[in-house]
Amino acid sequence: MNNEPLAFRMRPKTIDEIAGQQHIIGKETALYQMIKNGHVPSMLLYGDPGIGKTSLAYAIAGTSRLPFIALNATVSGKKDVEQVVSEARISGKVLLFLDEIHRFNKLQQDTLLPHVESGAIVLIGATTENPFHDVNPAIRSRCGEILQLKRLETEDINALIHRALQDEDRGLGKLTIEMTDEQVERISEGVNGDARKALTLLESLISASDEEDGKIQVEDWLIDNLIGRIGLVGDKKGSHHYNLLSALQKSVRGSDVNAAIYYLANLLETGDLIAVTRRLLVMAYEDIGLAAPEVGPHVLAATDAAIRLGMPEARIPLANAVIEMCLSSKSNSAYKAIDAASRAIHEGNAGDIPLHLRDAHYSGAEQLGHVGYLYPHDTPIGSFGGWVDQQYLPDKIAHIEFYEPVIAGEEKKIASIYKRLKEFRNK
Repeated sequence: MNNEPLAFRMRPKTIDEIAGQQHIIGKETALYQMIKNGHVPSMLLYGDPGIGKTSLAYAIAGTSRLPFIALNATVSGKKDVEQVVSEARISGKVLLFLDEIHRFNKLQQDTLLPHVESGAIVLIGATTENPFHDVNPAIRSRCGEILQLKRLETEDINALIHRALQDEDRGLGKLTIEMTDEQVERISEGVNGDARKALTLLESLISASDEEDGKIQVEDWLIDNLIGRIGLVGDKKGSHHYNLLSALQKSVRGSDVNAAIYYLANLLETGDLIAVTRRLLVMAYEDIGLAAPEVGPHVLAATDAAIRLGMPEARIPLANAVIEMCLSSKSNSAYKAIDAASRAIHEGNAGDIPLHLRDAHYSGAEQLGHVGYLYPHDTPIGSFGGWVDQQYLPDKIAHIEFYEPVIAGEEKKIASIYKRLKEFRNK
């Protein structure tokens, strides 16, 4: 068997062999037509590991037939970049694939960017991190296309596995392998859209299977065992992690228990318990808020318990918290109120503190006019407690209302009190 990994051998040679990514490189796309007509624009490829960024770059190189150089920004130095520039001068045009492009340093950029701008070097950069956060603007500005690749669908992975099983030159076609369609489907479903993992798992599976009378018989238990060891996508520092946090919060906000529990499970598998508990606590006050004020303390207790317990037991109180938040009444009124007040301050929409609210606990305060404050507790109002009609906001913004109640859950009671006090003030 070839010593090169199966995933490497099965890389597509042209864009017609690409599995999935039809929204980017399908035959009806402008990019496909451009490359077929001999024009390759500089571009950034963004997406999770194993979904085809490197394969797409190699396929574009194979189709365009441009001189092709592949570098990794984590290990390449200025000398490597200068060699690319020299090759471009000799050949007239070079296609450079730069993996981990978000790690490109300024010295490399200064050497390379003028040649990218002139068109002598066509740059295809690949990154697992959000290019708008982690790729230098100088590089982004010279890449006309920023393409976000998607995880491959099960049928795309199926096609890729069948191609590997049948290909006699690059794949496993010279071997007699007995695999059912159901087993291929099981692999495809178990790799979460990662083509590289699928082919790596297939190769491991064949190596671990018994051979009898020249036939390799694949067993179900072996597939299940290997799938359990292939690991998860993402880590606790990458863009995928922050996408999971975002998806968790939006699922809770949308009251979708099943989606929220799914994203919580994903996050806990990455091992960053602190980030998860912090986000859950923020959500309790940002998205549930005054509609169910008891949820905040409940979530605080759950997150404290999770930190004390550690994994795997931490998942239990956190699951309780997530389900309670999903099914609680929701209000973002407090969050919106504080943001509105902050916005007013930053926009210069502020004023002097009224004299009667200023500190008067010293001799001379009366001379400065710090008088006139009315003590609310001296004026009871029904069962509410004390209240007196006096101005608290600065004159300039006394008309502004930052708080807009949401009529939900327990906030209905708060909203009615707020409305009643406004009526008293208006009288």
